[in-house]
Amino acid sequence: MSWNVNGIRAVHKKGLFVPFVDKYKPDILFLQETKAKQDQSEVDLPDYEEYWNSAEKAGYSGVAIFTKHKPEKVLLGFPDKICKKYKFADKYGDPLTEGRIIALEFETFYVVSVYTPNAKDDLTRIPLRHKNWDPAFLEYMKDLEKTKPVIFGGDLNVAHTPDDLARPKENVGKKGFTTEEREGLQKYIDAGFIDTFRLFTKGNGHYTWWSHFAAARDRNIGWRIDYIFVSKKLKEKVKSAKIMPGVYGSDHCPITLDIDL
Repeated sequence: MSWNVNGIRAVHKKGLFVPFVDKYKPDILFLQETKAKQDQSEVDLPDYEEYWNSAEKAGYSGVAIFTKHKPEKVLLGFPDKICKKYKFADKYGDPLTEGRIIALEFETFYVVSVYTPNAKDDLTRIPLRHKNWDPAFLEYMKDLEKTKPVIFGGDLNVAHTPDDLARPKENVGKKGFTTEEREGLQKYIDAGFIDTFRLFTKGNGHYTWWSHFAAARDRNIGWRIDYIFVSKKLKEKVKSAKIMPGVYGSDHCPITLDIDL
């Protein structure tokens, strides 16, 4: 499962996080926007190992993976060769210090939780996204895939097609639905990664994020910007992939992948 919790302390204080995990018991749970360091979290889940990559800036960004199975290796951020190849820092800061990627290596596969930088309302982070982040992240996934198949997921901050947001015409060229951002996601697919939700569900009306304004969630005026992708090699092992709009606690809802590994 994957969930942008928009602050793990906030969703825990609402009394919604631990009951969610207890109810659904995911083997592996990707989190984004934890907005905390591990020692600041009061969540106690004795059945899970916790691995965190938190932002240097307090109360900002951050990813984690909670898993019932101990990994062989934990990898934080991009590897050095990719850090040297791309230019990540811009006027907003350096995404490399913002806790945006964590990968765990298991015996036969990798899992990766990712929180892609937002393009900003005025699109000033599009150059970072288009020229650097998306190509770098794809290169990293392909590098991992040379060793073992990959499952990656999280908040990718882009709606891929017009079916992935309630009001595509009004949002063409706006943050989250620009040509550049959509191209970045398409390149993951062109490289062979599978958007697991779309294996089972076509059409619109299926969203993972809703604005706080104008009762958007109640009216289902949303965007699908959270995804779980798998290597092509794993496609036949995927049994289901779903969105869970009935789970509250964040402006995003969780998404699921049931895969036979």
